[in-house]
Amino acid sequence: MTMKKCFIISSLVLISLQLSAQKNQTDISLFMRSDSATYLSEKSETSGDLYSSIGHHGPAVENEWIGLRLYFDHKAAIDVYNKVKPGLELEGARWYPTSEQQKQGWGADYYKVGSTVGLGGVRLWDGEKVLELDPVSNRTVRVVKEPTCSYMEMLSEDVPYKGSKVDILVRVTVFSGEREAKVEAFALTDEPVQFVTGVNYHDGHKKHIEDGLIATWGIHPEDVAAEVISLGAAIKYNPADFEIKKDDGKQHLLISKPTKQLSTWISSANEKEPKINTLKKLVDSMKQ
Repeated sequence: MTMKKCFIISSLVLISLQLSAQKNQTDISLFMRSDSATYLSEKSETSGDLYSSIGHHGPAVENEWIGLRLYFDHKAAIDVYNKVKPGLELEGARWYPTSEQQKQGWGADYYKVGSTVGLGGVRLWDGEKVLELDPVSNRTVRVVKEPTCSYMEMLSEDVPYKGSKVDILVRVTVFSGEREAKVEAFALTDEPVQFVTGVNYHDGHKKHIEDGLIATWGIHPEDVAAEVISLGAAIKYNPADFEIKKDDGKQHLLISKPTKQLSTWISSANEKEPKINTLKKLVDSMKQ
């Protein structure tokens, strides 16, 4: 190959990488509250609980539409940061923008998880009850930013399950230009497990329930946002992957068939967004 051809190819590769970087509307965030200026790519804790000492209570990822975080404690739930306009906000807001920032059009933490799985969080089913991914011998989280997506992972090791112990890996991926995020669960064990996932809700919420899709819309009783607004949450799944559906009064739960791997898609929107600002519009967007 001539030097001229090498130069042309190298230039095309560089241009392609630059374009990917410009188009990548995703980001990651992981830091300790004691040193918030230092961003991390990975963090472990043998107790499995860094909820109070890690920034925004766990790793976080975002695309231009929403932010998502995994609680670094026994809940391992997925929480949502809703945005009013498209853009990346985690670096500037650290999940908790000021009231002034919110008045200027920033998003906020409107979503309330409580003791539930939140939106698409993963737990286990032992045949009779839901089990949290806890206790553990070690819990590790990591965040990765790729050219067109970002993801966070949580590995919970030695979780008691049916007289044995299992390692469970949960991965949440956000994509640039795609509102929906992908949630994957992996059982790193010889025997299959039954995963639990779903979406929570609160009093007064509207609901849309059909095979393959569950969506809710209403006000979450959160108290860290500058105002109260209605928002929606939805989970899309393959009905063939699940064998039980449960409503425990706080959340719609899906219990999988025995498996070693599971995936769902989640999304959220709110009333202040210009386009997807009702339950019907959120459901329609999930079906497209």
